Amino acid sequence: MEPVVKANPRFKPEGKRAATSTKTPGLKGRQLARFQQERTRLNELVTKYAGRGIKRFYSIDAQVYQPGALPAKTKEMLGLVASVVLRCDDCIKYHLINCHQQRVTSAELDEALAIAMTVGGSITIPHIRRAFEAWDELSGNRG
Repeated sequence: MEPVVKANPRFKPEGKRAATSTKTPGLKGRQLARFQQERTRLNELVTKYAGRGIKRFYSIDAQVYQPGALPAKTKEMLGLVASVVLRCDDCIKYHLINCHQQRVTSAELDEALAIAMTVGGSITIPHIRRAFEAWDELSGNRG
């Protein structure tokens, strides 16, 4: 009998780690809201069909972002840097939302993205642009 693998709260809208939708007005605000809705819908499909291996990976992913020797805020910035270097736009959006929830400042974001660009090279520039656009949206266009 296989052990029961519980669904990962990081990937569910009601979980602690699920990034919440933004309430920024205007077209840009709807872009992140659509991202959140699509991500939730797709993760529900993963939960429906995934076996133990995939669910275990999701669980590991959720656990590594919990506070420990490094605070959750730092871990989210590390996730963001890795996502930029890997050029994963969905991952970048996800970590930007979580960075915003962890109260990362614009100055901290700038330094993290500078590291990402240094490690990833000029090919990351389009992703950096979109990251700053999403950050501007999350910040209510306050910069």
